[in-house]
Amino acid sequence: MENINSFISYLVQQGVPLDTVILLLMLPIIVTLIAFFRQVIGIKAFSIYTPAIVTFAFLAIPSLRYGVAIFVSVILVGMLARFILKSLRILYLPRVALTLSIIAFVILILLTFGGSMQRTGLASVSIFPILIMISIVEKFVATQIEKGNKIALILAVETLVISIAGYYLASWSVLIKGVIAYPWLVLLTIPVNIALGKWGGLRLSEYFRFKEVFKNFK
Repeated sequence: MENINSFISYLVQQGVPLDTVILLLMLPIIVTLIAFFRQVIGIKAFSIYTPAIVTFAFLAIPSLRYGVAIFVSVILVGMLARFILKSLRILYLPRVALTLSIIAFVILILLTFGGSMQRTGLASVSIFPILIMISIVEKFVATQIEKGNKIALILAVETLVISIAGYYLASWSVLIKGVIAYPWLVLLTIPVNIALGKWGGLRLSEYFRFKEVFKNFK
């Protein structure tokens, strides 16, 4: 790859894979994007960590549509499993363990189905992005218990939206080339996050939420 910064070249010469360097440099950009969605637009998602790791899980999967299919399957099966296991009246951790076990079997069936349909990209998905997706279930179930199914589903959809946006940003070739040539640009996320931390205006979602109120002030 052309125009590689001398610092990154040094890291690669020391045995650090270039892909790892790129992903680590992308992390501040991705989490800054998530903070922007939260503070300015008003999309909450499951905190900041969950959409970030889902974004990197999408990047590790051959195709975004396969990543979305696995994510949606995990959430839907998690909802169904909790509904089925609710009647057993068992403690939280064993219930989550059973839920994760059910999801593991369903994902295995999904991958097998992808292989039988000649969807080799789906069948060849590695275990690590799958485990990342499955780990979301505990967060989802905890939100279901605390805030209800509707809020949990909304947060799951918001997490998916932010993760897809992060995927396209992190896989944008222009940005990748820019980060490789000028890695110091990542430091610009520091003042951006400070500015976001001092954000005192209304979020974009609040303008839509309270639009009738604003009309009365006109």
